[in-house]
Amino acid sequence: MSTTNKTIVQRFNQEVIAQCRREAFEALVDEDFVNHSAPSGQPQGREGLWNTFKNVLHAGLTDLQVEVLDQVAEGDKVTTRKRITGQHTGELLGIAATGRQVVIEVMDIVRLRDGQYIEHWGINSLGSALAALRSA
Repeated sequence: MSTTNKTIVQRFNQEVIAQCRREAFEALVDEDFVNHSAPSGQPQGREGLWNTFKNVLHAGLTDLQVEVLDQVAEGDKVTTRKRITGQHTGELLGIAATGRQVVIEVMDIVRLRDGQYIEHWGINSLGSALAALRSA
């Protein structure tokens, strides 16, 4: 099960985050999904998660890449350390395009049920990346 869950998380990172494929998102995220790390005031459900990828990351960054650096799986949870990179060619959370490379370091835990994401907890360096863009 641990290997299968790690493979599902790797697929999510490539097909959903990097490629922004809605059909992969539909297949991999449960209707009852809860994002425990959603920003304050933002929806914690699955559409809030999709919005982050489609209307935030992909709206602001081109050539988006996700590199899985480490993964540990136990039971129904997978912990992943990854790096998201892209070129800042569009507005990103209110910051006009700078053309600079953006690097976001991420550590997250996903709980899976029946091959789908059901819960997520995570921390990332998006705030630091945004601060660097503002000072550009």
